[in-house]
Amino acid sequence: MAEIDTKHLGRFATNMDDSPFLSSQLFQVMGNLTLLSPYVTRARKLRRLDTTRHTKSADLYCRIIWYCKVGLQILEQNILPLMQKFGELKALAYKLRASYYHLYVLFHNKPAISLKARAQVHTPPGFKSPRNRRDKGKGMDRGSPNDPFRPSSVQPTHEIESGGPVGGVQPPTEYAPDFLIPAEDYRPVALECFQEACAVADKHLWGSHPLRLSAKVEMCAFLYDCLHEKERSRQLAKATIAEVYNAQEGMDDDMFEDAAELVGILGRMMKRGLGSNSGSTPGNSEASKATPSVAMPGMMNPI
Repeated sequence: MAEIDTKHLGRFATNMDDSPFLSSQLFQVMGNLTLLSPYVTRARKLRRLDTTRHTKSADLYCRIIWYCKVGLQILEQNILPLMQKFGELKALAYKLRASYYHLYVLFHNKPAISLKARAQVHTPPGFKSPRNRRDKGKGMDRGSPNDPFRPSSVQPTHEIESGGPVGGVQPPTEYAPDFLIPAEDYRPVALECFQEACAVADKHLWGSHPLRLSAKVEMCAFLYDCLHEKERSRQLAKATIAEVYNAQEGMDDDMFEDAAELVGILGRMMKRGLGSNSGSTPGNSEASKATPSVAMPGMMNPI
């Protein structure tokens, strides 16, 4: 979840004086996202350590699914039905719903989502891959896909730590995401949610609004990582950047900084997977070219 989303969510919740119930629900979602974010960050890092098999930290996956389920319940039951008279908040609410389903796809999809191809994992010349090594005198290699005792992402090896979502609710002791939500393919519903979120953002927000850019950034990531539609992801990033530069609306300093940061991310996504430049970091020259060094049309100040 983007920090920008959480910041705007807190602003909406604080200023919702005429609707105390909606304000309380927004604060609950904000708390949910605050607790969820560290687990998602940690799980993503651990997954990158070995892209050929599931991480041993299945507890992270269970926690992520638990928080997502609670957040979705609040959004779909108590917030989205009240969005008829809102514009900016409505765009954020629909985007957050898509984000929760995005996490379902990443951490509890069937079939499982692979963020990288197996071909990208190489064994140096002269060495045998540890994934092909058999345990001496211990039978079948536990890394073998044919091993019936191979641990999976939904079968943790130790008890869950204390804690839970907003409100003090504890995660179930049965430590499997299948207990929380069905194991199925969530890609179609996630794609539909992203398309709806982007449509709402296009309708209610101007081209360079940070919340609109946030929805487009995450949809680009979803297309690339989960649907493996790399060219479609790059084209969406490119089109969004063009819309930003064509926007005529002004914005304050804070929103300008958020928009500039997201445009930089979109610039890197536009080049993602195209060769050596796809791995650019914010300090690299390619990434710096994606971030505007002068004021975009309609913006009040340059970077």
